[in-house]
Amino acid sequence: MTARLKTPLTELVGIEHPIVQTGMGWVAGPGLVAATANAGGLGILASATMNLDELEVAIAKTKAKTDKPFGVNIRADLSDAPDRVELMIREGVKVASFALAPKKELIARLKDNGVVVMPSIGAAKHAVKVASWGADAVIVQGGEGGGHTGSVATTLLLPSVLDAVDIPVVAGGGFFDGRGLAAALSYGAAGVAMGTRFLLTQDSSVPDSVKQEYLSRGLQDTIVSTKVDGMPHRVLNTELVDKLEHSGRYRGLTAAVANAFKFKGMTGMKWSTMVKDGIGMRKQKDLTWSQVVMAANTPMLLKAGLVEGNTHAGVLASGQVAGIIDDLPTVEDLIDRIIIDAIARIDSLAAYRVTDTATA
Repeated sequence: MTARLKTPLTELVGIEHPIVQTGMGWVAGPGLVAATANAGGLGILASATMNLDELEVAIAKTKAKTDKPFGVNIRADLSDAPDRVELMIREGVKVASFALAPKKELIARLKDNGVVVMPSIGAAKHAVKVASWGADAVIVQGGEGGGHTGSVATTLLLPSVLDAVDIPVVAGGGFFDGRGLAAALSYGAAGVAMGTRFLLTQDSSVPDSVKQEYLSRGLQDTIVSTKVDGMPHRVLNTELVDKLEHSGRYRGLTAAVANAFKFKGMTGMKWSTMVKDGIGMRKQKDLTWSQVVMAANTPMLLKAGLVEGNTHAGVLASGQVAGIIDDLPTVEDLIDRIIIDAIARIDSLAAYRVTDTATA
């Protein structure tokens, strides 16, 4: 495709198109990330559900599928976050994306080694903080986005962040087509980040039956629940989620403890490490201990739905855009049509400009 848009994001990362595929747990694996990179966007590998060895393998698999820039998303509160940073540096990963604000020393270490630091944030004050620490860009997600999200809509959150910092801002939450990209660029953003739209592609590893579940939903079929893991989490409103919403606190904690055992077995983590990570999470996010325990629900419930295809026993993180998406293109076709449509819409705006001052 010859159509191109040059923005501060494409210049900073060295990609063709200002489109980011977010680091969705259990979804953003080597196949999807490489497909995005090969199509000219920025694919971000999700590592929160991987141990260090698994992350090393995933990076190697991604590099075997593409020679284009890609990123890795890590949780800043993990006890082995410094080890993951060293792995990314050693493997030449282009972008480090953080689900929580990284520590200043981690940013410095990455930047000293040529890695672009791009944290995800949910408020202007957080953008100011990470920018003062040296972050190269930020991804800002409005309340429409899937997974852990805030309550402020993208249309208000985005301009507030753009006014607060002078580094590139990537807009997330509610984007799925060329209209959205054109609108984000008009606001002053450097690009858009999309999760659900990439989940619903042929290159996504999510089972086809689960993809059809997403496609069958309407705009009112997501809910922001705190019963999944104690924090606001936008998901499809399934039968399981409805049960969780109407369950008592004791049931949620009991399930979380059981899921903590499953997560330990899956990752091979030691209890001491999990406790240490929990303490870090509690400090970073200002959580209660019950919320820290409930956080163990997230990886296992998402795995049941997004990997095993069990929509009755799993949770399906989703942005509101699921209600307006009706197809499953390849990643390449998706990015091509978004760029072509965005350029056409940007060009069409010239028709609204009045140049004859005599008739203005």
